Amino acid sequence: MNTATQTATVIAQDTKHLTPSDVSMIFEEAKAAAHVASLNHIEREGEGMYCGFAWVDIFGVKGNTKLGKSFTAAGIQKSYTGGHQIWNPSGLGTQCMWTKEVGATAAADVFRKYGFRAYMGSRAD
Repeated sequence: MNTATQTATVIAQDTKHLTPSDVSMIFEEAKAAAHVASLNHIEREGEGMYCGFAWVDIFGVKGNTKLGKSFTAAGIQKSYTGGHQIWNPSGLGTQCMWTKEVGATAAADVFRKYGFRAYMGSRAD
């Protein structure tokens, strides 16, 4: 198994060669980054009163490929937009949309670091 740094170096060249364990490791790193960023945001800013949702959209991974099946095995779901989505990657039960957006942005940053096209998405409740 590769270290995160070794995996990042390999992945930056070509994401198609990822193993299911690499995808799981990236997903766990993204969730951890989202959790920390969200907690830090709550500590700095408190709970906002604007309720809503936030998620990460990941594009360019077809579901019927080895990589797409690795995404599914890791728990990353297919999206209606044609990509994959991770809802509330921080896992926090807050209703604050701003906090969820901060977490989703941090998670998207992790996926981008590994060469994926990933973006934060959100909507008010």
